[in-house]
Amino acid sequence: MTMDPAHGTIGDNDADQREAQKNNFTDVGGDARPHQEQRRVNNDPRARQQKGNQPRRDRRDVHGWVVLDKPIGMTSTQAVAVLKRLFNAKRAGHAGTLDPLASGGLPIALGEATKTVPFVMDGRKRYQFTVCWGEERDTDDIEGRVTATSDQRPTRDAILALLPRFTGVIEQIPPRYSAIKVQGERAYDLARDGEVVELAPRPVEIHHLTLVDQPDNDHAVFEAECGKGTYVRALARDMGRILGTFGHICALRRTLVGPFGENDMIPLDQLEALCDRAASGEGSLADALLPVETALDDIPALAVTRADAARLHRGQAVLLRGRDAPTCSGTVYVTVAGRLLALAEVGNGEIIPKRVFNLTGLTASSGRNERN
Repeated sequence: MTMDPAHGTIGDNDADQREAQKNNFTDVGGDARPHQEQRRVNNDPRARQQKGNQPRRDRRDVHGWVVLDKPIGMTSTQAVAVLKRLFNAKRAGHAGTLDPLASGGLPIALGEATKTVPFVMDGRKRYQFTVCWGEERDTDDIEGRVTATSDQRPTRDAILALLPRFTGVIEQIPPRYSAIKVQGERAYDLARDGEVVELAPRPVEIHHLTLVDQPDNDHAVFEAECGKGTYVRALARDMGRILGTFGHICALRRTLVGPFGENDMIPLDQLEALCDRAASGEGSLADALLPVETALDDIPALAVTRADAARLHRGQAVLLRGRDAPTCSGTVYVTVAGRLLALAEVGNGEIIPKRVFNLTGLTASSGRNERN
C-alpha cells in the first residue's frame, strides 16, 4: 500500500469529478465497502455544482487536520472532496475509509498534514456497531444479499461467554467484498463477477470487545477497539456463526481513530456554517483545524536551535553533541521555536530529516492547539 504522500490524497491538479472517484479502492480500518462507494460516487450534490463553465478558484495552502463526523450515506471520497472545496485547499486526503452506511470519525488531512497520515492509520480504532442476528449476507452488512438464515437467537449469557474468543490477537478471514488483492484483482471485483473468492485468514488484534446493549432478541450492540486491518463486518459474521445463528452489521459508528476521538469531530453542517461565516468575515476556517502535529501524539518531540533547523530544512543531517544532547532514538518530530519543522530519525549521534514541513499558509488557530 502506497503511503506517500497520503492515503486518499487529492491533489490540486485533479478535476473535481476525478476527486470523487479516487481512493475507492482502499480498505483501511476494515470497514471499506469499495463496491458501494464506487456506485455512490456521484450522489453528492456539491459535485454536480462544479459542472459547467464556472471558473475554478485558485487553490490555497491549508495545513492541518479536520475530523469530520461523517454522516450516513456519504462516501469517504466524497467527504474529502467536499472539505477540499470548503477550504479551497490544494491537497486533501483521509486516514481510513468509512463505509457509506457508517457514521463517525473520518480524519481528513489538509496540505502538509498528509505527510502524517500513516501515523493516524496505524493507530487504534474504536467502533460501536449493531449486529442483526438471523441472517448472513454476502457483504456482511445490511446492504448485501441474504445468503443464510436461522431462527435461533443468542442469549445474553451466550454472547458474553463468546467475547473472550474474539479478544487479543485472532485469525480473521476478511469479507469477500474487500479491497484485498487476489492474483492481482480486487476481491470485491471478483465477488461482483460471481467468482468464488477464497481469502486467507490473517492475524488482527482486538484490544477490547464488549456487549453494550441487547435491545431485543434480534439485535445486539457492541463496542470494539481494534488495530489496523480489523474487519468489524467479519467480526459480526464470525460471532453469528459460532453462536449457532447468523449475523451481519446493520449500524456502525467510528468513535476513535488514532489520536482523534469524539471531542475532535465536527459535523458537516457546522463546517458549512463556519465556512459561510468566514466568507462574510465573521470567523475563520482555521478554527476548524487541528495542528498537523496532532497526528504525532505518540512520537517524541525534539526541539532544535534555529541554526540546526536551517540545516534540517535543507535536508542535511545534524550532529548531536554536548551534554545536553537528547538521548532518544528512532522517529521524532522536530520543532523550532515551538513550530513543527520535520519528521526525523535519531541514531548514531545525529538527526536525519525524513520529511520536512512547509507550513506557510492557513494553519490551525492558536485556540485549537489545546486539545479538549
